[in-house]
Amino acid sequence: MSRTQRSSPLEDRAVRRRRQALFLLFFLPGIAMSSWVTRTPDVRDQLALSIGQMGLVLFGLSVGSMIGILCSGRFVSRFGTRPVIVLGTSLIIAGTVVIGVGSAVPSAPLVTAGLCLFGAGMGGGEVAINVDGADVERITGTAVLPTLHGCFSLGTVIGGSAGMAATATAVPAHWHLAVVALVATGMLVHALRAIPAGIGISAAPSTPGAGPGPGPGPGPVPVPGQRSKPQVWKDRKLLLIGAIVLAMALAEGAANDWLPLLMVDGHGLDAAMGSLVFVGFAAAMTLGRFSGRFFLSRFGRAAVVRASAVSGAVGLLLVIFSDNAVVAATAVLFWGLGASLGFPVALSAAGDSGPDQTARVSLVAIIGYVAFLVGPPALGFLGDHYGLRSAMLVVLVFVASAILIAPAADTRDRTAAAADVAQRTQPSTNPAGQHQGDRS
Repeated sequence: MSRTQRSSPLEDRAVRRRRQALFLLFFLPGIAMSSWVTRTPDVRDQLALSIGQMGLVLFGLSVGSMIGILCSGRFVSRFGTRPVIVLGTSLIIAGTVVIGVGSAVPSAPLVTAGLCLFGAGMGGGEVAINVDGADVERITGTAVLPTLHGCFSLGTVIGGSAGMAATATAVPAHWHLAVVALVATGMLVHALRAIPAGIGISAAPSTPGAGPGPGPGPGPVPVPGQRSKPQVWKDRKLLLIGAIVLAMALAEGAANDWLPLLMVDGHGLDAAMGSLVFVGFAAAMTLGRFSGRFFLSRFGRAAVVRASAVSGAVGLLLVIFSDNAVVAATAVLFWGLGASLGFPVALSAAGDSGPDQTARVSLVAIIGYVAFLVGPPALGFLGDHYGLRSAMLVVLVFVASAILIAPAADTRDRTAAAADVAQRTQPSTNPAGQHQGDRS
C-alpha cells in the first residue's frame, strides 16, 4: 500500500504499533550488548587472557556478525523481515546464555562461540529491522531510523547501568547474563505481534522487464532481474554512503568492544569506573540519536553527518592524547555524540538512493559490518604491541575521513527537491493528487 492510499499514516494504529515494536526490538539488543561489554574486564580476568587474546575472543563476535549480515539480505528478500527478526533475536538470546556459561566454566572457546551466535543474531536481525524501519519511514514520511538506533543506545545505557551495578556488587557474570536473556525473551514475544509478514520480499518478474517498477509501500518490493545486483555494487554514491557507515560503525564498535578496557588499561580506572565511562558513552549516543530528527529536519543529512564526524574526531583525539583521566572520560561524551547519527543516517540515505531498497540497505550494512569484522582483532593486535590508546589512532583516521565524504548522505534531500520541482512545474499534466504524498 503506498502513501497515496493513506490519508494520515501517522495516525494509523497498525503503523504506530509496528513502529513501537521496532523500537522495542532495537532496545533489546542494546541491553544485551552493553551487559556483555560492561562485564568484559571481569570475563577477561576470569579467562586469564591478554589484550591480544581477548581480541581473538572478540573475533567470534565479528565473524558471527559478518555471517549474519551476509545471509540477512537474501533471507529478507526471500522470506521477509519478520522471520529474520525472529531468528536474529533468538540467536542474540542464545548467544548471551552461552557467553554466561563460558564465563562460569571458564572456557574461552565457549565464550567465543557465544559471541559468534550473538554476532550472527545482531548482524542478521539488525539488517531486517533496518529494512522494516526504512519501510516505515517511507510510509510515514518521517525519520524513524535515528530514533530506532536511539532505542538501541537507550538499551545500552540501561543495560550498562545494570552491568556497572552488577560489577560493583560482584554479581557473577553468568547470573547477570542469564537474567538479561530471560528479560530479552519476554520482549521478543511481546514485540513480534505487531510486525507484519511479507515486508522486504523481492518479487522477481518471470521475464526480464515484465514486472512493475519498485513501489514505496509495504509488502513485496518488486525488483529487476538478476542484472540489478551488479548495478547496486557499481553505484558510486552508494559506496560513498557505505564508507560513511564504515567509519562511524568503527567508531561505535571500537567503544563497544574496547572502551571499558581502554579506560582501565589506558587511563588507570578500576573496572566499575570503566563501566561508568561506557555508560556515559551510551548516554551520549542516546541523546544524539533521539535529537537526530530535530537536527535532520533543520540542517539536512550532510551537515548532521559532518558535525557528527567532527565531534567524534575531537572526542577520540582527547581520549588518545590526554593523560588526564577526567579529561579523557569527558571526551568520551563527544565520541559518543559523534558516533550516534552516522550509521542510522547513512542507512536512511542508502534506502533513498535508488530502487531495490532491501539490496541497498543490505549492501551498506555489509560495508559497515566490515568494521565489526576487522576492528576487534586489529585493535587488539595493535593494543598488544602499542597500547590501546595508540590503537585508537586508526579509528580517528577513519572518523576524520567521514568529514570529507559527508555530502554523499544528501540523497533524500535531492529526491524530495526534484519531486517538488516536478510537482510545481507540471501540475496540468498529471491527474489530480497523483503526486500527493510521494515525497520521502
